[in-house]
Amino acid sequence: MTKLRRLRQGGFLFLTLDDAPTRNALSPEMVEELKAAVAAAAADATLRAVVLRGAHGFFCAGGSMGNFQERLKLEQTQTGADPIAARNRTFGDFMIALARLPKVLVAVVEGAAMGGGFGLACAADIMLARRDAKFALSETTLGLVPAQIAPFVVARIGQARARRLALSGERIDGVEAERIGLADFVADDATALEARLLAVLQGIARCAPGANAATKALLRECAEVDLGPILDRAARSFARQLRSEGAEGVAAFRDKRDAAWVEKVEHLPKDQT
Repeated sequence: MTKLRRLRQGGFLFLTLDDAPTRNALSPEMVEELKAAVAAAAADATLRAVVLRGAHGFFCAGGSMGNFQERLKLEQTQTGADPIAARNRTFGDFMIALARLPKVLVAVVEGAAMGGGFGLACAADIMLARRDAKFALSETTLGLVPAQIAPFVVARIGQARARRLALSGERIDGVEAERIGLADFVADDATALEARLLAVLQGIARCAPGANAATKALLRECAEVDLGPILDRAARSFARQLRSEGAEGVAAFRDKRDAAWVEKVEHLPKDQT
């Protein structure tokens, strides 16, 4: 059963993550469908833009916990190569393809955009969000690292804000997302969100598709570093964490309990001077 809905209207492709039981999590099946859709969109000369959003009141819950548990069963090879790292690194290739899509990519965030879902939204050229949307770089709360999405998060909101969100696990709403530059527009409700999306697409429709593709490539080159080595190291870091603290974090998430490292902080010391 497909986990990604596709709808074409003129020069616009609407992709909707549709897997209610997992809150549109990035399962291997979901990622494969996204990869295929992005590759097809990149090759379609008649396409102007892609709109990415989620169904069932969620954008994307991030990585699949069930898939993480399955990965823990994979043994390292005799050469020391870790198949967990290899699996993680393939998601980085997808993120590069998504960010480099030679069409305008518009993300519409309603509900939760967690972990990898946060990363998907950061790959967009233009992001719209509901006021009550929820964003979080939640990996560290699971004992993991935001391995393959980190460069795209930093590119979107900068190093300082990425540190704040990644190292605290803080959840922010659409209003705060707009304030820090994560979201470009925030809407109070579904009607306002659709109106803003229509206005954005009308603007894109006035731009020459070839000029947009060339401009997007030029802007990327102005700031881009070689992501390959960074994502290689990030994949190895992810594998080490999933095999250590991450195993406990994923189990705690599944069991709906606090992980072993969680410390209760109920008050500040009286004398901080």
